[in-house]
Amino acid sequence: MIPVEIWELVAREQIRDTLARYNWSGDAGRLDGLVDTFCADGVLEIRGLKPLHGRAEIVAFLGGVTGKVAVSTDVKPIVRHNVTNVLFNEITREQAQVSCYFAVVTHIGLDHIGRYRDTLVPDGDTWRIKRRKVSTDWAAPDSVMAR
Repeated sequence: MIPVEIWELVAREQIRDTLARYNWSGDAGRLDGLVDTFCADGVLEIRGLKPLHGRAEIVAFLGGVTGKVAVSTDVKPIVRHNVTNVLFNEITREQAQVSCYFAVVTHIGLDHIGRYRDTLVPDGDTWRIKRRKVSTDWAAPDSVMAR
């Protein structure tokens, strides 16, 4: 077993917290909390789309996606992102490379699934997303978010 230093254990938990805050905030429509998980100059790269640079571009795009859910149904809109298999590909005191799977449930059931590939950096007592690459691997034919 490779010994792990305390700073790394703390960093891993702070990174897991950032990943959770991104999804909890987005699911609740709290875009200010979601965008706060990014560095000020962070990049959101969604496969097939032009990369979004900076918090303003990111929040403008994601606000449009969450708005679509609210107006696309006459039932109470629900969005639940579930993140699994968080893999720390590389972690130093200055940067972490993290990959994980996500599954999104909406009022239609399983809406879409995919992967996040993130670069995170420390910022005070938290870690923020410097770059997030989103790959959607499958979407339901009637997906309210991924189509």
